[in-house]
Amino acid sequence: MDFSSPPYALKEASVTRVMTRVLLALVPAIAVYVSVIGPAILVQLGVASAVALAGEAVMLRIRGKPLAPFLTDGSAVVTAWLVALVFPPLAPWWLVAVGVLFAIVIAKHLYGGLGQNPFNPAMVAFAVCIVSFPALMSQWPNQGLQLGFAEQAGIIFGFLPRVDALTAATPLDALKTALKLSEDNVNVASLLADQTVYGHFAGRGWEWIALAYLVGGLWMWQQRVITWQIPLAFIGALGAISGALWLYHPAQFASPLFHLFSGSAMLGAFFIATDPVSSATTPRGKLVFGAGAGLLAYLIRVFGGYPDGVAFAVLLMNLCVPLIDLYTQPPIFGMKDGQ
Repeated sequence: MDFSSPPYALKEASVTRVMTRVLLALVPAIAVYVSVIGPAILVQLGVASAVALAGEAVMLRIRGKPLAPFLTDGSAVVTAWLVALVFPPLAPWWLVAVGVLFAIVIAKHLYGGLGQNPFNPAMVAFAVCIVSFPALMSQWPNQGLQLGFAEQAGIIFGFLPRVDALTAATPLDALKTALKLSEDNVNVASLLADQTVYGHFAGRGWEWIALAYLVGGLWMWQQRVITWQIPLAFIGALGAISGALWLYHPAQFASPLFHLFSGSAMLGAFFIATDPVSSATTPRGKLVFGAGAGLLAYLIRVFGGYPDGVAFAVLLMNLCVPLIDLYTQPPIFGMKDGQ
């Protein structure tokens, strides 16, 4: 029998190929980001990538590992891009650098390097920085801001002053703050009608970035870079709980559409929660992991202390991965469940 041609030949999967496809899947969202928010994200992506490769090289040298295979596999750049995309685009360059170094050095290499980290490195970086530098991590661009590449780069590198007029709350933060400061009879629908902040359904400009993440994520699934279980469970759980509370009290809780297309929901569902190292590995376990992350993200958003809970939700579910995998293992061939 000829095993050299399909369907018998197995396509070789490499870290480089997978990471390259992840980066390509992020390109549509980055293009939309530049169009609706501004070119500052390109500066942050460059800073993050350079710092990630430098940090990776230093740690590989310290650990006595060869540089070329690991510096060219794309994993450090993927982490860098995810850090840059979840940080405010006008954040000081050193804040992005600190986050990337924490992700590469602490969350990745101190646990043994690629394939050994129990937590998503980019989410560790976000969590550490939002706890350590909450004011800077809350300075997102004002939607009416019209600055060119040079001005935005000047703010990032400290050549131009950082003034309050440049920044504003994210749609999630603005809605949460408005609900807390207003009277009990405040109507969420009336707040969301302000298109200068909330756009058409989830945030002026940000909703289109989320749609681009969705497109990139679906392409990764089509390319078999990721499986369907985690994204579907994440989106399903987030949509189900937000939909249930919205139907119960629509004046107090935003619709599922708002929650699915605001903040880091789509980025988290397709690019963060699907990390093959720190997420669950069994088919049923992936469903549990994704659903748990979506549920926790909503609870933190609505009832917790942070406007977008995706990072903390993923990290909390990372803690549960050993237990999830233990109890969702498929039966061994030839044996029944419970044997």
